[in-house]
Amino acid sequence: MKKEVFILSGFLGSGKTTLLKEVLQALKNENKKPAVLMNELGSVSIDSDAVEEDTALRELLDGCICCTISEKLESQLQELLVNEQFDVLIIETTGAAHPVEVVDSILSPLFADKFEFKGIITVVDGKQWNERSHYSPSVLHLMREQIKHAQFIIANKMDLMNEMEQGMFVYELQQLNPDAKVYLTNYSKVSMEDIFSAGPIREIDEYDKASIGQHLSLQAVVYTFTGEVEGEEFEEWVRQQPETIYRMKGYIPLRGKKYPTMFQYSYGMPLFMPADMKYKTNFVIIGEGIHKTDIIQSLEEIDHS
Repeated sequence: MKKEVFILSGFLGSGKTTLLKEVLQALKNENKKPAVLMNELGSVSIDSDAVEEDTALRELLDGCICCTISEKLESQLQELLVNEQFDVLIIETTGAAHPVEVVDSILSPLFADKFEFKGIITVVDGKQWNERSHYSPSVLHLMREQIKHAQFIIANKMDLMNEMEQGMFVYELQQLNPDAKVYLTNYSKVSMEDIFSAGPIREIDEYDKASIGQHLSLQAVVYTFTGEVEGEEFEEWVRQQPETIYRMKGYIPLRGKKYPTMFQYSYGMPLFMPADMKYKTNFVIIGEGIHKTDIIQSLEEIDHS
């Protein structure tokens, strides 16, 4: 059975660690065993005491998941899968992490078939958001990205805002991400049962195609090849994919090759690299507004048993 993965996102000081405690308690109340992967930019963990001793905890220090330590992340996840019993993995990212990059780092082709990506929970500090004009353009861009890609938004520290400010705050959040569920909270207190019971990340149906440009929920598709793939057919398949696919990566069993070929695709740029051993032929696709059923069907058509 696949293990569910939630990512906790949000800018520095927004209330992510407080939310983490709420999430862990709610999982235990449902008799689910959590594991936590905590990422800090510094060399010392600040928030690890938020996790009780009976919960499997791994820490990634000295860097951001999405830039400098993605290889360390892979080994930590492998080690968790081998040595720990857990049902749900909660990843608390640094406040400087970009959601697309984090999902990309988690879903390594080596073990992508073991996890089910359930979504990003982004905490937004209302007062911080109101005073965002004090931040640099790059920080502001990151804050917006963390909001745009969330499935769930925790609008936090409502008690520090008046009614009019609260209304404007919620309106701006919904303008950035009309598909996310928004929860108004103080101290990151929210009904986790509601979040846990949410179904799979919504797919775009046929009648919905016109709204693809507005749909900003990040999705991940994992496919495992069982046969062989013609190189030209695969290249043609890649060319046909929509621009809303940001990342593709995995090991492709190309016909005529002894070992599966490593394939990476990032924002329109494909890259093939020969592998030197028989890796699992998992293939991961990350994007927005993508139709999972269509993608899997199109891959089955080029996967010749």
